[in-house]
Amino acid sequence: MLKRFAVFVAAMGAGVAPAFAHLNPAEHGSFLAGVSHPLFGVDHILAMVAVGLWAALLGGRAIWLVPAAFVGTMAAGFVAAIGGAPLPFVEPVILASVVVIGLMTAMALKVPTAAGMAMVGFFAFFHGHAHGGELGAAGAASFGLGFALSTALLHAAGIAIGLGLGRAFGGQTGTLVTRAAGALTALGGAWLVVAG
Repeated sequence: MLKRFAVFVAAMGAGVAPAFAHLNPAEHGSFLAGVSHPLFGVDHILAMVAVGLWAALLGGRAIWLVPAAFVGTMAAGFVAAIGGAPLPFVEPVILASVVVIGLMTAMALKVPTAAGMAMVGFFAFFHGHAHGGELGAAGAASFGLGFALSTALLHAAGIAIGLGLGRAFGGQTGTLVTRAAGALTALGGAWLVVAG
């Protein structure tokens, strides 16, 4: 079991490795700049994957509805930002999202699907607003589609990890390992708060 957990941790680390810089829209196009944008910040990666992990633990329709709520509400936050709507505490709430969603995963918090959607949706609005605030020279529509796709793929990775751990370790042990991944996410978020 320890060997499988070590492989899981190595895989998570490898998944973060490509997150080095935003792509320049002038060189790579607005869509690819949008795709790269969530991959630039460890806070975004951790939060997006944690949404997928938690959705996998919730099970049922929450597996796709909770991440879909995140992507949809994130798009609303993006539109609000490019429309000039101010939003206070964007970065602190994004950091809080890593800790809170990580803790919800660590506790295997069971809530109705609609409540889960609302909970991640709150944080998603701030993530979307941050993306809109960093639009720069990129075209809004293609940049927005790019980061929505990238976010959905990070959610899918979290779901695949959560479901895969359940299969690899079986039942309760798989749930415990997924919860441990949530705890590590929350600790990573706490570290980002302290380091920032």
